[in-house]
Amino acid sequence: MSIARFEIFSKVIELGSFTKAAEKLNMTQSAVSHAVAGLESDWGITLLIRDRKNGLILTEVGQKTLISIREILNQMEKIKQEVAFASNLEVGTIRIGSFSSASSCLLPKMVAKFHQKHPNIEFIFFEGTYEEIREWIETGVVDIGFVVQPTLETNLHIVPVIKDQMVVAFPDGHHFQKKETIDAQDIQEEPFIMPKGVYRTHVEEIFNQANIKPQIRFEVQDCNTIVNMVQEGLGITIGPELFLKNQTKIKTRNLKRIKWRSIALACPSIQGASPAVQEFLTVAQGIFTKENN
Repeated sequence: MSIARFEIFSKVIELGSFTKAAEKLNMTQSAVSHAVAGLESDWGITLLIRDRKNGLILTEVGQKTLISIREILNQMEKIKQEVAFASNLEVGTIRIGSFSSASSCLLPKMVAKFHQKHPNIEFIFFEGTYEEIREWIETGVVDIGFVVQPTLETNLHIVPVIKDQMVVAFPDGHHFQKKETIDAQDIQEEPFIMPKGVYRTHVEEIFNQANIKPQIRFEVQDCNTIVNMVQEGLGITIGPELFLKNQTKIKTRNLKRIKWRSIALACPSIQGASPAVQEFLTVAQGIFTKENN
């Protein structure tokens, strides 16, 4: 048993492939397979099942073991960074979980500011849904993740970033363009493009509070596809200003009853975070504290 085997096993699961893990780790595929098999042999258990149809499937004990392995690897990364920082050297990696609008509108500014001070720290980005990001944080897949509307009951360390309001989007020339704000009741008569992605719950809440049912013409997952469909006059939509304000092909207006979503960065524990992660959170908080004041 060794840390190297833990790293190999974790990378295989992260990439979902022995071949991809071997390429990433600059190893042969047989060496990667041998390392995982060695773990299973040492412990006398089966960690994962190779299925031709579904790929690699973790066993129940494999899932539980992976969480502990990632905790060990995270602690090793923390030790490595602490030693490096003490020696005035910078090494390490920060893994960040994000959803699409945060990836395009928030992360670049944070990473650029951090990179000015710490150019040798590497980043790995994972993009997913709200639920996936929360799971990645709790299971150690990522060090930090963007979360939406964090509650007081959360067991995560939360760093507030920004309040993002939901806005109405429509094509150029639409009669909404003459209005300063849009009432939810006005939307009821319009063909509507319902997002299937991460902010659908916010849109549904707006309609529920107004006690109306939109005329849903399309349900679409990809944010960019929604924008293109709105531009072509296939319907209107509601979405986060953070993303829509930068779309030059369409127009937006605020709702009369403003609906906000709060966005924050989260990690399992600030005390357990590596020096690089702690510094990243400090930089991010500094950026948006300044902008929000």
